[in-house]
Amino acid sequence: MGRLFKYMGTYWRTVLAVFAVLIAQAYCDLSLPAYTSNIVNVGIQQGGIEEKIPNAVTVDQMHRLLFFMVGTAEKQEVIDAYELDTDAYGKEAYVLKEEIRRNEEEIDRLYDRIKTAMILSMRLDAELSKMDGETIMEGNPVDQNTNSEIRPEQLQEQIAQMPDSIVEQAGTAYIRTAYKELGMDMDQLQLRYLFKVGGKMMALALLGMLASILVGLLASRVGASAGRDLRSRVFHKVVGFSSNEFDHFSTASLITRSTNDIQQIQMLMVMLLRIVLYAPILAIGGIYQVFQTNVSMSWIIALAVVLIGGVVLVLFTVAMPKFKIMQKLVDRLNLVTREILTGLSVIRAFNTQKYEEERFDKANRDLTRTSLFVNRAMTFMMPVMMVIMNGISVLIVWTGAHGIGEGQMQVGDMMAFIQYTMQIIMSFLMICMISIMLPRAAVAAERVDEILTSETVIHDTKKPERLPKRLEGVVKFDHVSFGYPGASEEVLCDISFEARPGETTAIIGSTGSGKSTLVNLIPRFYDVTAGQITLDGKDIRELTQHDLRSCLGYVPQKGVLFSGNIASNILFGNSDGTKEEMMEAAQIAQASEFIETKPEQYESTIAQGGSNVSGGQKQRLSIARALAKHPKILIFDDSFSALDYKTDMALRRALREKVSDSTVIIVAQRISTILHANQIIVLDEGSVAGIGTHEELLENCEIYRQIAASQLSEEELTANRQGKVVSVHE
Repeated sequence: MGRLFKYMGTYWRTVLAVFAVLIAQAYCDLSLPAYTSNIVNVGIQQGGIEEKIPNAVTVDQMHRLLFFMVGTAEKQEVIDAYELDTDAYGKEAYVLKEEIRRNEEEIDRLYDRIKTAMILSMRLDAELSKMDGETIMEGNPVDQNTNSEIRPEQLQEQIAQMPDSIVEQAGTAYIRTAYKELGMDMDQLQLRYLFKVGGKMMALALLGMLASILVGLLASRVGASAGRDLRSRVFHKVVGFSSNEFDHFSTASLITRSTNDIQQIQMLMVMLLRIVLYAPILAIGGIYQVFQTNVSMSWIIALAVVLIGGVVLVLFTVAMPKFKIMQKLVDRLNLVTREILTGLSVIRAFNTQKYEEERFDKANRDLTRTSLFVNRAMTFMMPVMMVIMNGISVLIVWTGAHGIGEGQMQVGDMMAFIQYTMQIIMSFLMICMISIMLPRAAVAAERVDEILTSETVIHDTKKPERLPKRLEGVVKFDHVSFGYPGASEEVLCDISFEARPGETTAIIGSTGSGKSTLVNLIPRFYDVTAGQITLDGKDIRELTQHDLRSCLGYVPQKGVLFSGNIASNILFGNSDGTKEEMMEAAQIAQASEFIETKPEQYESTIAQGGSNVSGGQKQRLSIARALAKHPKILIFDDSFSALDYKTDMALRRALREKVSDSTVIIVAQRISTILHANQIIVLDEGSVAGIGTHEELLENCEIYRQIAASQLSEEELTANRQGKVVSVHE
């Protein structure tokens, strides 16, 4: 998780904006249950009457209220709060003063003064409805001898013990009666309240929807930007890898980490901002609203949280290890798929399709089996959560019903409590849903971070030296030894020679003798473990990799072309090169003969990896690419192996004529390729077995003689011993 937050840290401003919008969204969502409660309690049960005390009463009702009040000061306070109005309702009425209506403290104080009087007035109406009208005395609300049970002194204690909700409902019933006596349309009053509250709910719902859309947009931008930056950082890191790092990270694994793993991180970032960040805001707000609604049932929330936390803990314990295994299995599947598709022609040639299918099926089954286990574990979560949610709902209804029966709460309050509880549970449920993605994304972040934090073995020195403007191109190996990291033995041991400009230095030896490893040390694909390699007297480790490689023309053992056309591939290392330079390089590399036979010539398309050209054509284009750069040092790592003898001979002749001022280093398997080299270095098991010309080595190097005897006829060997460089191939 720490790595994920570190990746999001770059976009902290947007994250803060998302947080602010989420608070607004939570406010809208948490306000809706309260309005639902008001619609039920006030709009339906109370007929739209939301005030605690009547805004207007008839003169008779005011006299009745004053009759049931005890203190003279209290009566005067109530009288002072109202003013007599004869126009508003077509009859004389006492109307609550406007300044009093806007003062909540005044309203609460007046409510305390007249709530008992309102209840007693309702009791009086109930009693009078049972009595004969003749018992009513002129000028008195009731005969005290006949109806002594409704005296205020006798009911004060009884009313004080009544629950607040019942007292409020009784007060509302009185206000409804008072309004009816004034001739007010109660249906219209109720509809007006319902439309007002419903309109507020619609506005809040619309605002919440807009906030949700805005959060989705911002979260998607953060996720996409983070994914883009991570891919860029990983790519630049991988491009700077030495061969040692490529030996540690397989190509299939690097591709998986750059695509699948970063996609997992990107998706989780979006979900973190949209859901995980929103869930605690909603949960905290919901708990606050629950305590505002009904504290007595708050234990139900605690029970739900404990149950959900237990389910999440169990699932994490079971599924987390499997997610780590899953990513490795994805790597394995990618590796097998890549190997099979790359070597499909060889597989068909050896008729091993059945074996490769079984190998792919095994990797596929292993991944499927692990995925099914994880998905089953996570699928188990949803029904368990639904059971918890439904059980909590039933528990709230059962507990709330008792509260309603005892007058401790109203129906709307119970409905609001259920909604708040569901919001709290849903917030935890959202986090649980993210837990499906979280372990896998955490593993993916760890794998990506492994690349970003890996130490590159090959790096530039802090104070690099600069090459002179007029570079000679003298390459010198001074007692060079090299061993691969972790290997017990050295691949190269005490190699010393010098390659000079205008000369060709050839390297030959048996398979595995270290030829390619030796030339890979020059561009610093690896660094020497002992000794030094110098370029014009400067240790190449003291130069920047850019400066060093800018003066090298390297042709690898396996020709590599890039998608595009022939021209873009030849000018790959010299983007500012002219058409004449491109054509000259192609001519020297003996590539012009097949290029000019194509309809589009140098604009002909090259498929990815050069799959639409032959091996020999690929090598010649690779050689032309190196020549078009005009380097001072040319390195050919067995780059003529796919050429026929005629093309090989013509290419070497052109090289001698056109690049006579460059230092040429050739790794070769064929003697015919290096007959004219100025010096030939013979390698045997990583050591120098001989250095000299072809004739000199035939005389004093047994290993070279054995190689020559295996490739040249007796006539050629005899001619060479006599100082005649003759080949039946020429």
